[in-house]
Amino acid sequence: MAPTLASVASLPRLGLRGLTTASPDVPVRWVAVSELPDPTPFLQGGELVLTTGMWAAGPGEDGEFQAYVARLVARGVAGLGFGVGLGHAEVPPALVEAAERHGLPLLEVPRPVPFVAIGEAVSRALASAQYENVTRAFQAQRELTRAALRGSGALTDRLARELRGWALLLGPSGELRHAVPEYAGNRLDEIASELHRLAGGAASLALPGPVVVQAIGLGGRPRGYLAVGTPRTLNPVEHTIVGVAVSLLTLGSEAPRGDARLRAALGSLLLGWEPEEPPHPLRVLVCGADAPKGLENDPVWERCLAVPHPAGCVLIVSDPLVEQVIPLVEAYGPVGVGDPAKLGDVPRSLAEAERARPVSGVRRYAELPVRGLLGLLDGPEAEAMAERLLAPLDETLRASLRAYLEAGGLGDPAARALGVHRHTLRHRTRRISRLLDRDLEDAGTRAELWIALMLTQRAVF
Repeated sequence: MAPTLASVASLPRLGLRGLTTASPDVPVRWVAVSELPDPTPFLQGGELVLTTGMWAAGPGEDGEFQAYVARLVARGVAGLGFGVGLGHAEVPPALVEAAERHGLPLLEVPRPVPFVAIGEAVSRALASAQYENVTRAFQAQRELTRAALRGSGALTDRLARELRGWALLLGPSGELRHAVPEYAGNRLDEIASELHRLAGGAASLALPGPVVVQAIGLGGRPRGYLAVGTPRTLNPVEHTIVGVAVSLLTLGSEAPRGDARLRAALGSLLLGWEPEEPPHPLRVLVCGADAPKGLENDPVWERCLAVPHPAGCVLIVSDPLVEQVIPLVEAYGPVGVGDPAKLGDVPRSLAEAERARPVSGVRRYAELPVRGLLGLLDGPEAEAMAERLLAPLDETLRASLRAYLEAGGLGDPAARALGVHRHTLRHRTRRISRLLDRDLEDAGTRAELWIALMLTQRAVF
């Protein structure tokens, strides 16, 4: 709250003395020093005007003082401070009479007190008030955010407490959703009858009371309305607090609710129940470990399931979202994309994404030339044969072999894909050759091992 003339006048170090009965409980927005007979062209209103009366060097005429004070009052100044001991030994009685007549607070400024000391005092008080305003707004924002985590009703409750007033949360048709306190619901009909004024795109409206109504939501069709009433007109800080509440309510109304049916289906699987298929097929993406960082600030994140995986991160998403997700995660490593799958076929989509994942960039399983050939080898006999071939290799060596083959036998890119030093990869490939008794430089051997890796991964997943 801005300092008042009374709070400035009460500072002992200034020694200011009130000379009129006008209430000093008026806010002071600045201090202006002027010796002009008419300083009003240089004022905006709300100032404490300081003068030594040089514009009235003599005793002055009553009419002169009356006109001077009238001009200040018309401009809306907070008060007048008259410095004695320079041009005037005391405040001219005619000035006191004029100030009393017009209801202007008049202060006597003692000779030892420089005007700059008054200016500094007001400046410090204004800075303190500004700090208090910022602090209050910050604390209110924090409390409102905490309340928003518990729902729109809790947020509305907290807002009413912050404003020391009442609040109504209305639906898009003006129906009552929450009132605090309960008697505030008595204002519903009055407020609902005015909501049509927001139909033209206006964000808020003011009603007698005072009452402020704001639309919730983005775009031309509100998702609801927030009405607040207070015993006095909202100050700028309180307008900010209401704006924060509206933003949080808008965020809650616009945020995606996630794929509820997908989550319900997965929950059914965990409980051992027969799941109901989600409305859209699912896709599995195999991405870099940091891929979730690309999604956290996007609404689509609420509609993805992220699972840690030895290859980085696996994302399960609804098929219509795939093209939205890929640009958000491809910066965090290569991305493999499986084919659309029903809930029970998600492991198959994961295996496809694993096979499709390139050394860099994005690749979909449907783009793999070898996809059709592997389909001809479908069956337990082929998978068992492939497993026997690769049996001497543990998971680390199998991953190294795959990276090496995907890189076309080039050690440096394969090592980078694995995140190991090239000498480490060279040591592993030599060990693979010894364990399998195969020459990795031979094109036929590479093809055979690649097919074996694909078949065994399909069997595992």
